[in-house]
This record gives sequence, structure tokens and C-alpha cells, in this order.
Amino acid sequence: MNDILITSLLIVSLFALLGSSVWIGLTLAGVAWIGMQLFSARPAGDAMAVTVWGAASSWTLTALPLFVWMGEILFRTKLSESMFRGLAPWVSRLPGRLLHTNVIGCTIFAAVSGSSAATCATIGKMTLPELSKRGYPDDITIGSLAGAGTLGLLIPPSIIMIVYGVSADVSIAKLFVAGIIPGIVLASLFSGYLAVWALLNKHRIPVPDRTESFAEKIYESRHLIPVVLLIGAVLGSIYSGVATATEAAALGVVGSLVISAFQRSLTWATFSESLMGATRLYCMIALILAGAAFLTLSMGYIGLPRELAAYVTSLGLSPFMLMIALAIFYIILGCFLDGISMVVLTMGVILPTVQAAGIDLIWFGIFIVVVVEMAQITPPVGFNLFVLQGMTGREITWIARVTMPFFFLMSAMVLMLWFFPAIAVWLPGKM
Repeated sequence: MNDILITSLLIVSLFALLGSSVWIGLTLAGVAWIGMQLFSARPAGDAMAVTVWGAASSWTLTALPLFVWMGEILFRTKLSESMFRGLAPWVSRLPGRLLHTNVIGCTIFAAVSGSSAATCATIGKMTLPELSKRGYPDDITIGSLAGAGTLGLLIPPSIIMIVYGVSADVSIAKLFVAGIIPGIVLASLFSGYLAVWALLNKHRIPVPDRTESFAEKIYESRHLIPVVLLIGAVLGSIYSGVATATEAAALGVVGSLVISAFQRSLTWATFSESLMGATRLYCMIALILAGAAFLTLSMGYIGLPRELAAYVTSLGLSPFMLMIALAIFYIILGCFLDGISMVVLTMGVILPTVQAAGIDLIWFGIFIVVVVEMAQITPPVGFNLFVLQGMTGREITWIARVTMPFFFLMSAMVLMLWFFPAIAVWLPGKM
């Protein structure tokens, strides 16, 4: 009963602070301070100083601001326009034709971005005007972009994988490798749905203006060379063992600056805007991580993770039912928090339970990323929905409705991960 009262007090404190518009990082630290001050013998101030410094000075975390900066630089280049020109000729014969540029474009850009919102915004700036101009219906165009934009979290390098790797103390390089096959499978599910939808709605797909010859397709593919080289440099250096995730991130920043300079979009204004944009985003993430690290320590002193793990164990849930319960929990949580906050807020409590169930932490990391992807398109706090609302001016409820088929495809992906775990663990097992 005492544990229930403590938990209830901390939850009420958490939502009271969040509801009063206090920053999430400060909210986490505040709840941790309340818990440690009231329910443990260790001085809260001393523990907070040590924990926050340790969380903020992690070498592994250095990769995060670099990948964020790389995405910000590319966001301001002509890379997206070049990708569309290179991809469009190759999808003209598929059912749905240019609709597939949303999925393929997001898949490619996700491999150099690491951010769902950046992927959705960048590819949306490229495809939405073009598809609208050519007569493609808004519902499937915007819905497929919202769904495919979430691939920015799953296909490496992924910001949220770095956050999970730091929180769970697992290899970020292995997490990156583990995300490749699930990312390709999920992108294939999206494209498969678009093809089926197009076959059932042939009257809504515009007739192509012209059909390019094979030689013309090859010629237009030259526009993909910069992004392919950058992906090869970043991911190839990690998977070959030449560079750590942090060193590869630095290589990615240099490569994105070179591309920006080559395309003549590198000016002092774009450089400073990208640097300040990355700084603002990373400072927000770092504050959340620091607050979450202190909350994890506080709950450890109070003993809540052990009690929760014991309670879940006492329920006698099978590992499958535990995963279903966690998936529902994260989807509900995603209605109120962003993905990074969800991960850092819950890892301290969830990981002991997951480890007690004998679940592989690399596999669980991919599971978490897919479930967080689902939360990116659930109102009221679906980041991709916000991005598209700002770009299109549509009501967020309408955007959520047209995105719902892709939510169910992600649900199917969660089940595929459970019944075929090799999708996530086979490739990192080869490292």
C-alpha cells in the first residue's frame, strides 16, 4: 500500500508539473527530487548534481548533437529536390506511381537524418507540391507521408536509438544494424499498401505525362549520387568497424557541409541557422536525458522498479502478453509525450521487468522504436501530425484519420517482430 501511495504521489506530481507547462526535463528532475527528498535517506541535491553531470558528460551521447546538426544542414540543401528527380522515373510503372516517392524518399532521407520530424518535413516540402500539381489525391498523399516519415526513427542513424542505447547501456552500433531490416520491411509494407490502394482506386491516380526510356532513367539517377555517397560514408564507416557512432556522425556533418557547398546552398545564414537549430534541439534532448537519469536514480533508491518488476512477475503474464501490454502503454503515453521523452521517462522502470522476462535488449530497442513511431501519428501529441498540419493547413483530426491505415501497418510490424525476431536480431548477431 505504501508503494502505491508513493507511486500515486509521483504520478500526480509529474502530471501537475507537465500540466503547468514546465519543461519536460525540469519536470522529470523535479519529480525525482520530490521522491528522493521525501522517501529516501540520500540528500537529493548531492545526488542530482552528480547524476546530471554524469548524464550530460557521456561520450556516447556526443553522437547525438552531431547527427542532429547533420540533419539540420541537409534540411537546408537542395538534396530533397535532387532525390525526387532521381526517384520519380523509377516508380512510374508501379501501381500508385509517384505516391511511392513518399515512402522511398523518406527511407533514403531517414538514412542521413535520424529524425522523424525532419524526414517528414524535408520530403514533404519536396513531394507534396509536386504530387498535388500532378493531381494525386490529398488524403493518400498526406497519409502516406505521415506514415513514411516515421521511418526517420527506425532506419539508422536514428536519434532515438542513441537515446535508448544510452538509457539501456547497449551497443548503439548494434542497434543501428538491427534497424536496417525492420526499416526495409516496414517501408515495403507501406509501398505494398499504396500499390493495393492504387489498384482499388485506379480512377484516382492520374495518367503519367510521359514514359521515360531506360537510358533517361539512368541519366536522372545521377541526382541520387550525393545522398548515396553520404549514406555509404556514414553507415559504411560504422558497420565496417572503421569508426564509432560518434566518429561517423562527425563524418556525416563534414559530408553534409561538402554537399551543401557543392550545391551552392552553403551560406553563412544557412550555416548559422543549422547550427542554432541543432543546438536548440539538442539542448532540449540533453535536459530531458539529464532529468530522466536523475529520476531513474531516485526511483532506484525508493525501490519502485523492483516493486513494479515483482508486481508484473506476480501477474504471471507471458512474454507475449507483456509486450502487448507495453505496446498499449506506449501508444497511450504517446498521446501526451514525444518519443524521446517516452523512452527516457520509462526505461528505468521498464528495463528491469523486460530483463526479468528474458527479452533481448537489442530486440526490445527495435520494438520500442516501432511503437514510438506509432505514437508519432497519434493525436493530440503526434509530432508528424503537427509537421503536416503546419505544411498543409489541414485539421489535425483529418490528418490523423488519413494516416490511420499506416498506424495499423505498424501494428502488424510489431507482431512480425514478435513472431519473427530474427528480423531485428539476425544482422547484429553477425557483428
